[in-house]
Amino acid sequence: MFYQTEAKPQGWRAVAVFDDRSERLIYLNYSSTKVRAGYATAYFEVLDDEEREHVRSISLQRWHGAPDAGRWMHQTNLAIPTAAKVARVA
Repeated sequence: MFYQTEAKPQGWRAVAVFDDRSERLIYLNYSSTKVRAGYATAYFEVLDDEEREHVRSISLQRWHGAPDAGRWMHQTNLAIPTAAKVARVA
């Protein structure tokens, strides 16, 4: 058997956690450094104003296990971005 896998799997993600405990994927990449660098811009692209009002935290998670038999594990919380900070970085 031959299994196709990625050379650099996307093993890290930033997930917005809302006040009703639902979640939404914001950003996905292959390293925590890449996710930390890109999630703030993606936050404003993925979520509209009303959705951003209900975000309570942003979870940095990594994939643990085999590609087909693992789970996302919480690593830390990221700062909720503000428009002023994102504008300065861009």
